Amino acid sequence: MKSYNIAVIGGDGTGPEVTREAIKALDVASKKFGFQLNYTHYDFGGARYLKTGETLPDSAIAEFRKQHAIFLGAIGHPDVKPGILEVGILLKARFALDQYINLRPVKLYRTEDCPLKDKEPKDVDFVVVRENTGGIYTGVGGVVQKDTPMEIATQVMIYGRPVVDRCMKFAYDYARRRNKKKMLTLVHKCNVLTHCGDLWVRAHKEMGDRDYPDIQQDYNHVDACTMWFVKQPEWYDVIVTENLFGDIITDLAAIIQGGLGVAAGGNINPEGVSMFEPMGGSAPKYTGKNVINPIAAIAAAGMMLDTLGETKAAQAIDKAVTGSLNSGKIKSLAAGRMGMGTTQVGDLIAAAV
Repeated sequence: MKSYNIAVIGGDGTGPEVTREAIKALDVASKKFGFQLNYTHYDFGGARYLKTGETLPDSAIAEFRKQHAIFLGAIGHPDVKPGILEVGILLKARFALDQYINLRPVKLYRTEDCPLKDKEPKDVDFVVVRENTGGIYTGVGGVVQKDTPMEIATQVMIYGRPVVDRCMKFAYDYARRRNKKKMLTLVHKCNVLTHCGDLWVRAHKEMGDRDYPDIQQDYNHVDACTMWFVKQPEWYDVIVTENLFGDIITDLAAIIQGGLGVAAGGNINPEGVSMFEPMGGSAPKYTGKNVINPIAAIAAAGMMLDTLGETKAAQAIDKAVTGSLNSGKIKSLAAGRMGMGTTQVGDLIAAAV
């Protein structure tokens, strides 16, 4: 029997609650499809930071390297200044483990959850491949004359060709494997960001022409992309983009699929350890009330299984999520308005697996 070691970080707020529901689905799937999941739980998050001053120690990174995957609930604590946990835990793990792809499937499960007029599940079904370790988020830059009238701050979008190429290769391979429209749309702003933009445009065309003649090449400026997401989401198949633009457009993508309650993502190292999470925050005001939507976490668990190679189990979770949402039992995706509690939704989907 195959066995996988999973690091679990419940995190802050409602993170532990949605994590518990995801594990229910994982346990049913692993039993049904004949593999074993061994969980190691970690308490990294706001409470630990407030108690010890520690975010994510180097020793934890060393332990994570021995795992097959990491499953994360949510990070964010109302008593911790914004940025400390995000940089100290999320970005540290992402960079240290070289999780250079952020993978965001965008899928509308049922028509009534989409805020766009006349759009159905067949119209909202695409994937965003976001470069995850380069660009502005590397923090290259600085501040001079801080707190004076002449203060200057810089933060630089910096990309090397190897970083762009490995992201582009993942995206092309994904478009080929997905085997739907077989189209890869590059999203950038090459008309203004003429250096970085030109690098991405050339990498897209050169790799596509050379290695992927079966994949159609497409391009959007990022501002145009936000418009087309709303007007014609059915156009898209796989999107590839740099870090900052990807961060922005995936939130817009989340709302057209029904909101952060169903938006799942993965921080992927195709050759190493990847981390999976629901895209919503820790929602501290709902902590312990059994009202938070766990579907994004359950979908993230399915993504994790797919990346581990347990494709049939992943498909079973996706089918269970779709079926449960269309059963009429879940009234809304919004916290407190689902018509069921967090644990009930988790039980419903686990039973459907």
